[in-house]
Amino acid sequence: MAQDHWPDKPVKLVLPYPPGGNVDGAARIIAEQLQAVFMQPFIIDNRPGAGGMIAGAAVATSVPDGYTFFMGANGPILFAPTVFKRNVYDWKKDFAPVSSVSFTPLVLQVHPSTPYKTVADLFAEGKKPGNTLTMASPGAGTQNHLVSEYLQRASGARWTTVHYKGNAPATTDLLGGQVQFNFDQISVAGPFIAQGRSRALAVTSPKRLPQWPDVPTLQEAGFKDFSPETFTGILAPRATPPAIVERLSQALQKILADKAVQARFETLGAQARGSSPGQFTEFLTQEDARWMPVIEQANIHAE
Repeated sequence: MAQDHWPDKPVKLVLPYPPGGNVDGAARIIAEQLQAVFMQPFIIDNRPGAGGMIAGAAVATSVPDGYTFFMGANGPILFAPTVFKRNVYDWKKDFAPVSSVSFTPLVLQVHPSTPYKTVADLFAEGKKPGNTLTMASPGAGTQNHLVSEYLQRASGARWTTVHYKGNAPATTDLLGGQVQFNFDQISVAGPFIAQGRSRALAVTSPKRLPQWPDVPTLQEAGFKDFSPETFTGILAPRATPPAIVERLSQALQKILADKAVQARFETLGAQARGSSPGQFTEFLTQEDARWMPVIEQANIHAE
């Protein structure tokens, strides 16, 4: 009976990041829309730390009554427990996927002082013995880092990865020329590329982006079927009633198909895209299969 009247009190969306940034921005867009649909507040609860695992563990062990959900991204949902070597949760066992929310491509950008004009130029340098290429990473096990590791193995190029504590210091050093390139979200990199403070070599989206029609995709650069994106999505504690999971998923799919909502996500450099619980589970399974071998082969770990 309680499921029939859900929700009859405020619902909490627990986030693994502080206020600001794409995940927080996406959460606030959908929270506003969900409140309008269900006539109950959807409250953002920011709990950063430990690679996102503080937030994830809090939701995984919460009462599965449909009033606490985890809204995370690639790292906190899939990678963090393996990268940090902490058995705090496993998305396959501890969560019920609800829906994807958004997808954001990355851009491969270089400092303008470098001579690299194409992906081929950069990777040719990376294949030279003793090269001094450096790549800025916002942290071990982030999507940005894993894309870099994947491409090194796929291309045979090598470079030194410099890890930072977050995206802001990594971007600062790229713009200052302390490192030569990175993979960054287009919402962050876009203004700097427009100002000529960095140069875009490729995007990770399946197709070229309308705002950068002259920038090729990684697939065009020779990496077939490789279009990694940063995603956000919502998960419930595993034992949450399926009827509640389905109701929330259907509401999200309808919200995220709305043109006005999609336009708001575009300001974040993201594409709004909902999915059924089954579709989101299948997507996460595929991502798991793609990236876990990269983590193991590259021996990626963090303290």
